[in-house]
Amino acid sequence: MRKFLKSLVILSVFLTVAASCGKKQNGQLIGVLDRPKWGGLNPYGMVYVPSGTLHIGAGDQDVNSAFTARPKSVSVVGFYMDDTEITNNEYRQFVYYVRDSLAHARLDHFNEDDNGQQTIDWTQKIDWTDEALEDMYYKGADQYAGAKEYDIKKFMYEYQWRDWNQAAHETKYGERGNNIKKDKVMIYPDTLVWVRDFAYSYNEPMTRNYFWHPAFDDYPVVGVNWRMAKAFCFWRTQLWNKFRATGKRAEPNTEEFRLPFESEWEYASRGGHDLSMYPWGSYYTRNTKGCLLANFKPGRGNYPEDGGFYTVRADAYFANDYGLYNMSGNVSEWTETSYQENAYSFIHDLNPNITYDAKEDDPAAYKRKVVRGGSWKDIAYYLQTNTRHYDWQDTTKSYIGFRCALTFLGRSINDF
Repeated sequence: MRKFLKSLVILSVFLTVAASCGKKQNGQLIGVLDRPKWGGLNPYGMVYVPSGTLHIGAGDQDVNSAFTARPKSVSVVGFYMDDTEITNNEYRQFVYYVRDSLAHARLDHFNEDDNGQQTIDWTQKIDWTDEALEDMYYKGADQYAGAKEYDIKKFMYEYQWRDWNQAAHETKYGERGNNIKKDKVMIYPDTLVWVRDFAYSYNEPMTRNYFWHPAFDDYPVVGVNWRMAKAFCFWRTQLWNKFRATGKRAEPNTEEFRLPFESEWEYASRGGHDLSMYPWGSYYTRNTKGCLLANFKPGRGNYPEDGGFYTVRADAYFANDYGLYNMSGNVSEWTETSYQENAYSFIHDLNPNITYDAKEDDPAAYKRKVVRGGSWKDIAYYLQTNTRHYDWQDTTKSYIGFRCALTFLGRSINDF
């Protein structure tokens, strides 16, 4: 009876508040009533990786004999991750956005709001024959065989990020703008990596065709450095937020798309199986029929046995138990994390990650970022889920790509 009366009182308060359209709270502590509804997200092309614990550290021979990857237990909060590496065609959407925004700007296609702020008017059609766009193409000595080709050096994109560490260590609230960082990068993939990476080797057809030819649309994008990958994540966030702002049910801003942290990447690669040597399990790179389970270099001078001479489709082979494809092999992948040899000795056991915004004049060692997963040109050791490696943030390679992650907001996806 007591519970019934309590429920009746709560119901009467609710009805009173509802009758007043939420404008009056009648002296009751009931929270703000006009909050937007939140039903979670299900980003296209991403899979949910639940919160959990993993054991990090060397799982095989330490090829560098550094003895710095000490065993450690860490916990990772739930997140979304792209089920495949970002493909050429997905990255091309970014390139076309930058190209078209440059064209709109040259054609003076702008809208202006009440505050005098200008934004691109995407409803206007681009006349690619307009003389105002001539400087977007190669001219003179840069032109090859009279072809009309875009000058990709002009495809520049400025992205931003917040320096939360700097903001957190300020003794008082300072100027917010001091913690907002910006960078401007050329975002067209470096197609010359196919020639540069291999001396005395004929890979020019890949340079000419890999990024733009339809045959490679669903293959992972390469020739993208760490800064370019960060710019893509920022653009993807803006693309998503602008779409949601036009919907009938505008949900609050979510976390931003970003590169996965090293701990997230390793946790996701195991597919829910702790201490698993490979995404498909342990201890072999072939199944019971003798078929190779990833795209890598299975023997000296042997690249095609696994079914791919260079890269393969981003969804080739079987996904792991989280639904993630090619977490080992195909292309290595950038992570958000700065590389430190002895990181496992001092990182926190709660969502561990090391970030450092390297300056242009910083030593090269400060510009190292963790690369994970091994690639089509690597031996099996680099395919293992706990093998650490690095490359420099301004380096482009024919065997490094990336995928995005997005922090999950809430305890579990099962709550929605």
